[in-house]
Amino acid sequence: MQLPEEPAPPLHRLDSTVPKGKGDKDKEEDDPLAHLPEHEAAIIRKQLDIPPVKLTYFSLYRYATRNDFLIMAVSAICAIAGGAAMPLMTIIFGSLAGTFQGFFNGSANGAAFSRTVDHLTLYFVYLAIGEFVTIYAATAGFIYVGEHISAKIREHYLASILRQNIGYFDKLGAGEITTRITADTNLVQDGISEKVGLTLTAVATFITAYVIGYIKYWKLTLILTSTIVAIFVTMGGLGQTIVKYNKQSLAAYAEGGTVAEEVISSVRNATAFGTQDKLAKEYDVHLFKAEKAGFVMKGVLGSMIGFLMCYVYLTYALSFWQGSRYLVQGEMTLSDVLTILLSIMIGAFSLGNIAPNIQAFTTAVAAANKIYATIDRKSPLDPQSDEGTKLDHVEGTIELRNVRHIYPSRPEVVVMEDVNLLVHAGKTTALVGASGSGKSTIVGLVERFYDPVGGEVLLDGHNVQDLNLRWLRQYISLVSQEPTLFATSIAGNIRHGLIGTQYEGLPGDKTKELVESAARMANAHDFITQLPEGYDTNVGERGFLLSGGQKQRIAIARAIVSDPKILLLDEATSALDTKSEGVVQAALDRAAEGRTTIVIAHRLSTIKHADNIVVMSHGRIVEQGTHDELLGKKAAYYNLVEAQRIAQQTEAKREDDIPILDERDAQVRGDLKTPATEKGELDYVDPDDLELGRTKTGQSASSKVLAGKNQQKKTKYSLWQLIMLVASFNKQEWHYMLLGLFSSIINGAGNPVQSVFFAKAISALALPPSEYARLRSQINFWSWMYFMLAMVQLIFFLLQGIAFAYCSERLVHRTRDRSFRTMLRQDIQFFDREENTAGALTSFLSTETTHLAGMSGVTLGTILQVLTTLIVCFVISLAVGWKLALVCIASVPVVLACGFFRFWMLARFQERAKKAYEKSASYACEATSAIRTVASLTRENDVWAHYHNQLVDQGRKSLISVLQSSALYAASQSFMFLAIALGFWYGGTLIGSGQYSLFQFFLCFSAVIFGSQSAGTIFSFAPDMGKAKHAAIELKTLFDRTPEIDSWSQDGEVLQGMEGHIEFRDVHFRYPTRTEQPVLRGLNLTVKPGQYIALVGASGCGKSTTIAMLERFYDPLVGGIYVDGKEISSLNINSYRSYLALVSQEPTLYQGTIRENILLGADTAPEDVPEEAIVQACKDANIYDFILSLPEAFNTVVGSKGSMLSGGQKQRIAIARALLRDPKILLLDEATSALDSESEKVVQAALDAAAKGRTTIAVAHRLSTIQKADLIYVIDSGKVVEQGTHSELLKRKGRYFELVNLQSLGKTQ
Repeated sequence: MQLPEEPAPPLHRLDSTVPKGKGDKDKEEDDPLAHLPEHEAAIIRKQLDIPPVKLTYFSLYRYATRNDFLIMAVSAICAIAGGAAMPLMTIIFGSLAGTFQGFFNGSANGAAFSRTVDHLTLYFVYLAIGEFVTIYAATAGFIYVGEHISAKIREHYLASILRQNIGYFDKLGAGEITTRITADTNLVQDGISEKVGLTLTAVATFITAYVIGYIKYWKLTLILTSTIVAIFVTMGGLGQTIVKYNKQSLAAYAEGGTVAEEVISSVRNATAFGTQDKLAKEYDVHLFKAEKAGFVMKGVLGSMIGFLMCYVYLTYALSFWQGSRYLVQGEMTLSDVLTILLSIMIGAFSLGNIAPNIQAFTTAVAAANKIYATIDRKSPLDPQSDEGTKLDHVEGTIELRNVRHIYPSRPEVVVMEDVNLLVHAGKTTALVGASGSGKSTIVGLVERFYDPVGGEVLLDGHNVQDLNLRWLRQYISLVSQEPTLFATSIAGNIRHGLIGTQYEGLPGDKTKELVESAARMANAHDFITQLPEGYDTNVGERGFLLSGGQKQRIAIARAIVSDPKILLLDEATSALDTKSEGVVQAALDRAAEGRTTIVIAHRLSTIKHADNIVVMSHGRIVEQGTHDELLGKKAAYYNLVEAQRIAQQTEAKREDDIPILDERDAQVRGDLKTPATEKGELDYVDPDDLELGRTKTGQSASSKVLAGKNQQKKTKYSLWQLIMLVASFNKQEWHYMLLGLFSSIINGAGNPVQSVFFAKAISALALPPSEYARLRSQINFWSWMYFMLAMVQLIFFLLQGIAFAYCSERLVHRTRDRSFRTMLRQDIQFFDREENTAGALTSFLSTETTHLAGMSGVTLGTILQVLTTLIVCFVISLAVGWKLALVCIASVPVVLACGFFRFWMLARFQERAKKAYEKSASYACEATSAIRTVASLTRENDVWAHYHNQLVDQGRKSLISVLQSSALYAASQSFMFLAIALGFWYGGTLIGSGQYSLFQFFLCFSAVIFGSQSAGTIFSFAPDMGKAKHAAIELKTLFDRTPEIDSWSQDGEVLQGMEGHIEFRDVHFRYPTRTEQPVLRGLNLTVKPGQYIALVGASGCGKSTTIAMLERFYDPLVGGIYVDGKEISSLNINSYRSYLALVSQEPTLYQGTIRENILLGADTAPEDVPEEAIVQACKDANIYDFILSLPEAFNTVVGSKGSMLSGGQKQRIAIARALLRDPKILLLDEATSALDSESEKVVQAALDAAAKGRTTIAVAHRLSTIQKADLIYVIDSGKVVEQGTHSELLKRKGRYFELVNLQSLGKTQ
């Protein structure tokens, strides 16, 4: 089969859209597929579409079983009964008061009196038992059902995700799936668990309270209904305000968060230009807005409590006053007045508890929408379906006919155009070509990860679209470039290869044999047996405990264990170093014998023996044949081979000089010697295996240094230090603080004072008919006193709320500002760490700082308020009647605990639900992020079964904790009745024996019991102390961390000028986060002032690291970097950096105008920069004319991260910014690699102009951009291997020659 040497030039392949008229433009915007023919667009759409679903609240229960519905029915009945029990208490309370009144008025004798008291007290005990049982059943039942249903939803979601086609994942991204499986399912669970029960209880309470009130006396009840209206209007109105300002504050902070995120994600840029302070000011502007809105919100929230307290006391005043009038008219009794008063209060406040739950229900439906949309999506390539034929016998011939392919996630790029390829059964076919030429796409089509938009893929003459998908993938094994292992043992990972094949159900010892023989074939058996636990060694999540070569060989063993007919190797050795590559390659050659094998390779030496070699370029096949035939043609393949051959000869010379085994620290391994090292047989041994047997001699320079650096310990801070830290942020507001604390004390005293009024009012109402005139005048007085109390409480609650709101907003503002500045102060290695991603730090700024409020004045105020209430109550009641007071005080711990736990448990229920699912969620995420591996191994059912077991396990574990915590919650609701019963019974006894008057009894009783109940409730509203402490520790750790390279430091010599002479002397470096990976291994290079130097080499060779070292983002472990003969670590860091300018691959622009972005490059304050300097910089950067062509010229807003501009425009603005500081040294880190060829020319011209007269160091991937350089350094694995000008290096036919040839492959056929 003879192919023409030169294919017809394809139509502009990169942007395969046809130029359109104006009219089509709008349609184009909405639909990325508009430029494709209808049938192709349909194929792509089918792989991406997600049909929307319509949900109501009841569809959340889609997966409930019959048992679930039964449990829910019982729980609902219990919840309603439990709700009704609260107001029933008021009837007993009223009757008791009536009994006492009767005793004092002489209408009942002693014996009958104590009988009645005992009888009514028993009712309280019965109520307590009933309440406990019903609330317990309701809470436990609803939580159990919620867990059960949401576990079902989680399972269905994962099962559905695993069924989706790969195109769906390209579009979604693993992060979204993670959120769905963790956050969204938690929201759904929140909406179907205990909140349902609580809502039912609250409604039942409200209704019962009203029914009781109307039965007792309808007029008074009707009058008191005004309270409910007031509460509703206030909570509604103020609630609206709170929501409105909360939205504003969040929106303002979200903008600030965007600034923070932009800055942190491009922190190298901020560091290089020394713009930390300017950017922090920018951030502060947003904080200021957020603080204003937040203050209004918190102030209103604080005052809302004041209004509610005020209403409570006003209600007392009204009901005693109006009740006394009805009582005198003989229309009702004392017990009626009390019953109505208390039940209205209970009913009104129970309604307030419903609102937040309603929100949980709507959020749950919203979250379920997205989840159910995925569950209901029918996957176009469903590995679970049984449709499609299964062939009886597979030969293994694969053919591609006229295949045209477009990736669904990038519809604008055609990846393969009209490819015809025949892969013979049992033979090895190799694919070579530049990256992006469509090699890996062929693998994806054979595995049927995607359907091509045109043409067909055939297996033994059958179109793969007609075959059963799971069956097809069981016959194919894939080893990809980045092997994914799962977090289980080595044997377990290899066993994954047996899933779905005929070997799956074999007995244990048979399976073990298969696994071991596969490991032997993959050259892995020896290193596995040397591990301490052999085949049972756990590889860690994604296999991170093994080296690259070891993972790769386990992946190969996994691929060949089932003896597949077809083996796909996608650059299986490219990620390895030369030595491991030999080992893995040998394993692959053995594995490929006698099967259909498709190999994709970068290194041509690895595919010499293939039966057919296919050279691809830009999605077409350029030529094919055996190694020798293609060499004979002297075309594309020949050039590639020549280039690589020459490179390898120079390589071989160098390899002899380097002891390759200077990898990781040898201390770990002790002095084992394996037979292999002693004999010195090194032909097929992977250095990673040898490491097990390396002695302590061969350590590299950098590993010695690293061994000396010990990890920094986490310091422990005392609580006092943390409190002082928080206090320091609120120093200036101390007078507001005092005001707030004083108000808290006044507010705390409100409760005991009202119990005096309460007792006085009741004893007045209990007067006999003969003294009705006195009764009315006394009640009028006490009602006015209640009115006065209501006003005082209102004023002081307002003061307290506003003072603390102000302090806490200032606190949050200052903390955020300082945290952000401290983050920007850190050196770059801080940002390299796993836990310090831009996302993590941004969310730290938004959440941790707000938690701090839990240690500020608000909490102190709460504690003071509670203490005041308790102390004053105890003092008053002990003074008036010590016997009863002591008995009641004995029950205070119980009452306090009830008040506290009632609310605390509710918060706990939510927390627990989140915690419980973290582990299984991370398992699900591991599987979904490695979806290609899961799909190619047909592990879907296996993953699902695992996940299912984890959920069942958690369900079992959490059931026990649910039963325990529900008991606590139920107890907190019911023990209150027992305390009241005790008080009444003992008080009744004392009254019966004539020791106490009615006033004494009611004072002691209401002060202690009601006082402590309200104290407990307030306590539960306090911000979370635990979170606050944690946040304070985090912040203190951040503030105390001084980076090694500190941009705040004043030390070091301040430079007066700079020539620009640069020298690297034997620099060794490893990234602090990946100490096992040497990056620079003895780099030496010199740059003379004014020279234009280029650094080239394969990716990962250390080019960009060199630039980072020059900017002093890191310090070298060994060796030094000298500028003008001074080592840069001895210079003042800010002064030194002001002479450098960096233009990086991804230009960083911040929100704001073009002018603001360019000014960030200046060393001086923005106002001191003359206009002509800006203009000149823009002219040099070739962008001045473009800026003037914009409607607002320099004041054009660039959008977030500069999104309004094209890549080339952004890059030129970045260059203008770099030139504005007139740097002595200009660093260009692949400044044009991300651009298309048109913009590249313009930007390149700008760069060439910019480089004149300064020392310039350029890192380039496209070699065409640096041909004019004065000196080119070729870097490979952290060393300079060649240097010279373009033409010198080409003559040398070495590494540079190979790089040039590799790049011209696509262009010069």
